[in-house]
Amino acid sequence: VDEAVAGRGVMPTAVALAVDHCFRTVGLHRIEVCIRPENGPSRRVVEKLGFREEGLRPRYLHIDGGWRDHLVYVLTAEEVPEGLLARWHRVRPNASQK
Repeated sequence: VDEAVAGRGVMPTAVALAVDHCFRTVGLHRIEVCIRPENGPSRRVVEKLGFREEGLRPRYLHIDGGWRDHLVYVLTAEEVPEGLLARWHRVRPNASQK
């Protein structure tokens, strides 16, 4: 997301929509997101949405010439029976307060 629109909830909303599609339409039970530890903005997105951190996957993917560690974040369908987008809208900070 361009810096000009960062912080307006675009990415959490997009992730929530994708997760709802995977749970409700595709029928998945569990979503895992693996993020490099130094990627603070991506970690904040999944943390805002209520994904829980399950641990570290050492040397998980080969990126930019080396094997990189990743943190694993998880959410299951039972954790968001109302849908992730509905939960995000319910708990999202009021954008006018920023």
